[in-house]
Amino acid sequence: MVIVDTTVWIDFFRDCQKPHVSVLESFIRQKENLCICGIILTEVLQGIREKRDYEKTKNLFDKLIFLPMTHTTFIKSAEIYRLLRSRGITVRKPVDCMIASVAIEHKIPLLHNDRDFDPIEKHCGLKSVKTYD
Repeated sequence: MVIVDTTVWIDFFRDCQKPHVSVLESFIRQKENLCICGIILTEVLQGIREKRDYEKTKNLFDKLIFLPMTHTTFIKSAEIYRLLRSRGITVRKPVDCMIASVAIEHKIPLLHNDRDFDPIEKHCGLKSVKTYD
């Protein structure tokens, strides 16, 4: 089971030939349980311009495991942000703390291509899928 971040989905749908996309394609071939959360769903869908592509993507995402975001998720997200800030690290997009919090809460690794997750992995217990990007 792995949660797949928006950064990976965007490159996947753009048919980019990058290591993190190759890992996702491998997971799909292996029928790995792929997960998303509300933030990822929203970020991906809001960026789609064409109605046909929007519907196709929405239908695809309906087949993935949807991880809920609870009160605990949001508290953990704030704690991650505050801890990093206390160490002089500012996360550029606080929604990344929310996504990381979901992964940590459910004890599953995150497949991403976003450097904001690196300090969360280093200091907060996030497990990431290595892509050697």
